[in-house]
Amino acid sequence: MFRHQGKSRTLMHNLQLAAILSLVAGIVNVCGFLAIHQLTTNVTGHFALFINDVANTEFLKGVTYFAYILSFFLGSFMSSFLIERFHENRRLNVYVIPTLLECAFLISVVVLCYQSELEFPNTVACLLLFAMGLQNSYVTKISNAVVRTTHLTGLFTDLGIELSQLFFPKYRLHREKIKANIKLRLVIISSFFIGGLAGGFCYVELDYRMNTLVIAVLLLLFGLFFDDFKYRVLITRRKYLQKKAANDS
Repeated sequence: MFRHQGKSRTLMHNLQLAAILSLVAGIVNVCGFLAIHQLTTNVTGHFALFINDVANTEFLKGVTYFAYILSFFLGSFMSSFLIERFHENRRLNVYVIPTLLECAFLISVVVLCYQSELEFPNTVACLLLFAMGLQNSYVTKISNAVVRTTHLTGLFTDLGIELSQLFFPKYRLHREKIKANIKLRLVIISSFFIGGLAGGFCYVELDYRMNTLVIAVLLLLFGLFFDDFKYRVLITRRKYLQKKAANDS
């Protein structure tokens, strides 16, 4: 899920990665909106508000939205930088580092909001956007830009295009690939939706409030543990088969 790259990466790897990380993004999105009334998984709306404030010479408000945009950008930059920095270390799963860093930023929001969620709303927004920038960057690199989990605009665009292609005979040869892409888009969208519903329920009905982000952290850690467990089982099985083959010969 995290380790496989290039030709060794399958649709199932992308589906597993998309499901977990879209759940996380859905939880973060709803928690950010309920707590500080800001979107914290993408910067499209913030960019529009930044331009509007600058056009109306409300530069102080504009600086706030620029900080949001910059936080997402810096998260993306940091994630990619760490991956490239440790890429040559074959003994290390380089995607563990940005994932754990994302967990650290989400936990920092929980700690910051422990007393009052509205005391530092702009800081909370920047921390969440930085975490989502981290996630968006490493999931893009892992999947070779096939999986995107923090915003849905492009996903609905791609889904509409691919669904329309099923109606035309000229795409018949690519039908299986198109269906696989549609399945992936639907998993991301539905997981984001489920994450949002679960996050909203925990935030409001169970009164977990920003402690709901702990669930997102646990999902990320589960994904890393599950991936590492599968890898160790695969390596152990491969060594056993090699040893057995050597003994048989």
